[in-house]
Amino acid sequence: MTAIKHALQRDIFTPNDERLLSIVNVCKAGKKKKNCFLCATVTTERPVQVKVVKVKKSDKGDFYKRQIAWALRDLAVVDAKDAIKENPEFDLHFEKVYKWVASSTAEKNAFISCIWKLNQRYLRKKIDFVNVSSQLLEESVPSGENQSVAGGDEEAVDEYQELNAREEQDIEIMMEGCECAISNAEAFAEKLSRELQVLDGANIQSIMASEKQVNTLMQLLDEALTEVDQIELKLSSYEEMLQSVKEQMDQISESNHLIHLSNTNNVKLLSEIEFLVNHMDLAKGHIKALQEGDLVSSRGIEACTNAADALLQCMNVALRPGHDMLLAVKQQQQRFSDLREHFARRLASHLNNVFVQQGHDQSSTLAQHSVELTLPNHHPFHRDLLRYAKLMEWLKSTDYGKYEGLTKNYMDYLSRLYEREIKDFFEVAKMKMTGTSKESKKFATLPRKESAVKQETESLHGSSGKLTGSTSSLNKLSVQSSGSRRSQSSSLLDMGNMSASDLDVADRTKFDKIFEQVLSELEPLCLAEQDFISKFFKLQQHQNMSASMTEAEDLDGGSLLRQHSSGTLLPVSSEKDMIRQMMIKIFRCIEPELNNLIALGDKVDSFNSLYMLVKMSHHVWTAQNVDPASFLSTTLGNVLVTVKRNFDKCISNQIRQMEEVKISKKSKVGILPFVAEFEEFAGLAESIFKNAERRGDLDKAYTKLIRGVFINVEKVANESQKTPRDVVMMENFHHIFATLSRLKISCLEAEKKEAKQKYTDHLQSYVIYSLGQPLEKLNHFFEGVEARVAQGIREEEVSYQLAFNKQELRKVIKEYPGKEVKKGLDNLYKKVDKHLCEEENLLQVVWHSMQDEFIRQYKHFEGLIARCYPGSGVTMEFTIQDILDYCSSIAQSH
Repeated sequence: MTAIKHALQRDIFTPNDERLLSIVNVCKAGKKKKNCFLCATVTTERPVQVKVVKVKKSDKGDFYKRQIAWALRDLAVVDAKDAIKENPEFDLHFEKVYKWVASSTAEKNAFISCIWKLNQRYLRKKIDFVNVSSQLLEESVPSGENQSVAGGDEEAVDEYQELNAREEQDIEIMMEGCECAISNAEAFAEKLSRELQVLDGANIQSIMASEKQVNTLMQLLDEALTEVDQIELKLSSYEEMLQSVKEQMDQISESNHLIHLSNTNNVKLLSEIEFLVNHMDLAKGHIKALQEGDLVSSRGIEACTNAADALLQCMNVALRPGHDMLLAVKQQQQRFSDLREHFARRLASHLNNVFVQQGHDQSSTLAQHSVELTLPNHHPFHRDLLRYAKLMEWLKSTDYGKYEGLTKNYMDYLSRLYEREIKDFFEVAKMKMTGTSKESKKFATLPRKESAVKQETESLHGSSGKLTGSTSSLNKLSVQSSGSRRSQSSSLLDMGNMSASDLDVADRTKFDKIFEQVLSELEPLCLAEQDFISKFFKLQQHQNMSASMTEAEDLDGGSLLRQHSSGTLLPVSSEKDMIRQMMIKIFRCIEPELNNLIALGDKVDSFNSLYMLVKMSHHVWTAQNVDPASFLSTTLGNVLVTVKRNFDKCISNQIRQMEEVKISKKSKVGILPFVAEFEEFAGLAESIFKNAERRGDLDKAYTKLIRGVFINVEKVANESQKTPRDVVMMENFHHIFATLSRLKISCLEAEKKEAKQKYTDHLQSYVIYSLGQPLEKLNHFFEGVEARVAQGIREEEVSYQLAFNKQELRKVIKEYPGKEVKKGLDNLYKKVDKHLCEEENLLQVVWHSMQDEFIRQYKHFEGLIARCYPGSGVTMEFTIQDILDYCSSIAQSH
C-alpha cells in the first residue's frame, strides 16, 4: 500500500501541487466491480484546499487515472455503519450518498481518522460523524491537545520534504568531489563536519576583526542621537508657538462665526417681518370699504369687491411654521375674522333687500302684460344683480352658511314672483284660446243658448295662411252620420263635446300660434334665469360641492335633498344638480300650467294634439341639444309625454268612433264618415308634420288608423241593406286610394296598393253581379251547346242535335232585337245610378266597365256561332257598334 501511495503521489498529485495524506482501497457496495482508491489530499499552496479524490487503475496498463474529486466542505455526513463491530462498509454524504466497502477495516478506520483530523483543522467541525467509535477518535486526539491534533499531524506530514532540482544538483556536485561519499558514509559525514567547523571559525575571526569599525559606528550613532535630541527641543518650542497662534486663530474664527450668525438671524428676522407685513396688512381704504362701503353704486360695489378679495388673500396666506404662535399674527387674524363677519352680514342683508325690492318692482309691471301674451323681462334685474357676482363668490368661499341662506331667500322670493307671472301669462293664453275675459270667466259655467256657444266657439281661433279650406273633426262626422246633435255648454270643461262644425283650419292654426308663442316665451325665460343663477351663484366653475352643502339647511321645509315634482328625492351631488334643483323650486308651476293648457287645447279640439306634439317635440329636441339634463329639457320632456298620450288618445278615439258608426237603413251609404274623416286627418297631419322630428309617431298612428278604416269599411259593407256590399267597398276603397295617391304617404304604400286592389276587385264583382245575363235565353242556349261540346261532341256536329239545331238558334236570336237590348241597358243604367253616390262620381266608370263586359259576352256568343254553326248564315240582330251607340245615348240622356 505504501508503494501505491508513493506512486499516486508522484504520478497524479505532485503535478497538481497536492499532497496525499490518506488512502483506502474500496469498491461500491452491492456491485461487483473493479476496486478503486479514495484519497484525502491537500494543496501545497495557500489557501489550502482539502479534497476527496477517486482514483482508478487503468485497464490497459499499470498507470492510474483520476476519475472524480469532491471538496471536503461538500461532505455533510460520514457514516461508519457500526461503531462496535468491525465493518468495512461506510457511506460518504456529498450531494448524494455514496456507499463504499473498504478492503479492510483498518484502512477504513485510518481514512475516517484522517478525514476527522482535516475536519477539525480546516472545516471547524462541520462534518457529522455517525456510527464512528469514540475510541477511534480519542486515539486520533491525545489528551490535552484537543485543538492541536490536526496541527501535529500536519507537522508530521511536513517533516518529509522533497529536494528541488537545484538542491539535488548541489548535492551531486558535493558528492562527486568526495570519493567515499557513497562507499563510506561515515567518513563522508566526518569530512563534512570538519569543513563546517573551519567555516564557523572563519566567521568568528571575521567578526572579531570588525570590532573597531563597530565601535566607530556606535560613536557616530551616539552623536546622531544627541543631534536628534536638540532638533526635538527646537520642534517642541516651535509647536508651542504654533499652538498659541492656533488658539488666537480659533478665537478670531469663533468671533467671526458669531458675527455671521447674528447677521444671518437678523436677515431672516427681517424677511419674516416683511413677509407678515406684506401679506397680512390690509389697507385702510379696504377696511373702510368693508365696514361702511357703498353697496348700491357701481363704484362702491367695485371698491367692496377689491377689499373683499384683499381680505380673502390676507386670510388665506400660507403662514410659515411658528407664525401662528405670534401674538400679533393671532390678533391680526381675529381682526380679519371680525371684518369678514361684519361685511358678510352687510352683504347678505343688502342682497335680501334687493330680492324683496325686485319682487315689488316686478309685481307693478304685471298689469302691463295682463292683456298681452308675453312674460315680463327680468334682464334689468339680472344685470343689476350680476354686479354682485364676485361678492357672491367671495361669500361662498368665506361664509357658506350666509351664501346658502341667500340662495334660499332668492328661491323663495323669485318662486312666488314667477308663479304670479306665469299663472297670469297662462290665463291670458287660455283667454285668447277661449275668447273670454277675466270678468266673464266667473259666468262661464252658466248655460247659454246654442247660438251664443257657437259665437263663442267661432272666436276661439284666428286665421293663418298655412292651411286653407274647411275641415271637420271626428265629432262632426259621427254626429252627422247618426243624424243627431248634442246640446252644448259654455263651460271650458265641456268644450270637448262641442260640434266641430264651428272649428276650421284657421281656428286650429291660431291655437298652433298661441301654443308656439307660449313655448317661445317660456324658453328664453328659463334659459335666462338658469344662466343668471349659474353666473350669480357661481355654480358653473366647480364640479364638486362643498362638504357643508350636505348639512341640514332646508330650502322648502326639507334639507338639501330637494324634491322634484314627481315626488322623488334627488340628492344634490354636484353644482349642476344644484342649478337644476333651484330651477325646479323657482319654476315649480310651469309643468302643471303647461299640462292644464294642453288639456284645454285637447278639449277644444282633439286634433290640436297634432300641433302640440310637433311643437313640443321641436322644443324638446332643441333643449336637449343644449343640455340634456337641464331643467328646461327635463320639464319639456315630461310635458311631451303628456302630449304624446293625448295624441295616442286622439287616435284611439277615432278608431273607437269608426267601430261605433251607424248607417241609415233608408238611404244609400256613399262615402263613410270615418273614411272622409281619415282623409281630413291625413291632410291635416301631413301639413303639420312636414319635416317634423316625431314623424315616426305619425307613421304608427297612420298604420293603426288605416287598419281600422279597412276593417270597419268591410264591417259596414256587410251590414248595409240599402246599398250593395260591392258598391260600399268599391266607393270607399276608391276614395281611400285617391286620398293616399294624392298625399303620397310613404309608410302607407302597401295599404295604397291594397286599397286599389280591393276597389278593382269589387268594381269587377259589382259589374258582373249587376249586368247578370242581359240575353238570358240566348245565354242558356249557348250554355247547353258548351255542355254538349264538353261531353265530347264535336263543335261542327252540335247543329245536328235536335235541341240545338239552326232553327232553335234562329228562334232564340229573334227574341232579342236591338230595341229590347237598348231597353234592358237603360233599366240597368238607372239601377246603377240609384246605387252609386254622387261624391265619388264613379257612375261613368262603372257604366264603361259594364259596356266592356257586355261586348265581351257578345263576342263570346258570336264565336260559338261561328264554330258550331259554320256556313249557316245565322247572326245576332244587333252589332257591337249598336251596343256602343246604345250605351252612349243612354249615358247622354241621363
